[in-house]
Amino acid sequence: QVQLVESGGGLVQAGGSLRLSCAASGRTFSSYTVGWFRQVPGKEREAVATISWSGSSTYYVDSVRGRFTISRDNAKNTVYLQMNSLKPEDTAVYYCAIDTLGRTVRLGTLRSPTSYDYWGQGTQVTVSS
Repeated sequence: QVQLVESGGGLVQAGGSLRLSCAASGRTFSSYTVGWFRQVPGKEREAVATISWSGSSTYYVDSVRGRFTISRDNAKNTVYLQMNSLKPEDTAVYYCAIDTLGRTVRLGTLRSPTSYDYWGQGTQVTVSS
């Protein structure tokens, strides 16, 4: 079992920054791909950024590339999402998720929520215009 807890969400004005954290407990997650997803009501959950177990490989959805940075500190069992130049369209509930079964690597499905087997409870990010 893995427990994931997100923090760092909140209300920010457009152009501002937030840093989300995802802390894992219950099992070391240094061997696993971790993803940040976001969801707004009525829409599918979208992969925002992912990071490989070593941190050497990352993915960003086009809409956040150059503004968001995903990183991890395996010694602290924590993954971060630094969000800069925030826009109102970034408003969503942000979730972190972990793939302990290796599906993202075996199947090449980094962006698919179904490839991740543990999820946090989510943290709300609201960007005002």
